[in-house]
Amino acid sequence: MKKTEVAGNAVYSVVKIVVIILAVMFIYRLATMAYSYGERLFGEPPMTTGPGMDIVITIEETDSERDVAEKVVDAGLARDVTLFTIQEKLLGTKQGIQPGTYTLNTSQTPEEIIQAMSALPAGEKEEEE
Repeated sequence: MKKTEVAGNAVYSVVKIVVIILAVMFIYRLATMAYSYGERLFGEPPMTTGPGMDIVITIEETDSERDVAEKVVDAGLARDVTLFTIQEKLLGTKQGIQPGTYTLNTSQTPEEIIQAMSALPAGEKEEEE
C-alpha cells in the first residue's frame, strides 16, 4: 500500500509541476503579446520613412470609427484596423473624426493622421463647454 501511495504522490507532484510550467509559459506569452501591442498602440511608426506618398481619402458623415479605420488601412496609411480604432479612441479628440476629403501621407504616424482628420474645417470654431 505504501508503494502505491508514494507513486501516486510522485505522479501528482509531476502533474502539478507541469501545470505550473504551462501556466508560467502562457502568462509569459500573454505578457509579451500585450507589451508588443501596447508598444505599437502608443508608438506605431509611419508606413514609410522619408517624403512618403500623398493619398487622398474621403470620410463620409455616415462612416463609423471602424469604417474610417478600414479606409485608412485599405489606403495604405496604417497597418491594423483594430489598432487604428483603439488609437482613435485613446486620442480622444473632442470633436472626433470629421467628414471630408483629406490628403494624407504615408510618412505620417497614425496619431498624425487622426489629428489631421479631427481638425475642424477652416472658419468653424469649437464650442466652449
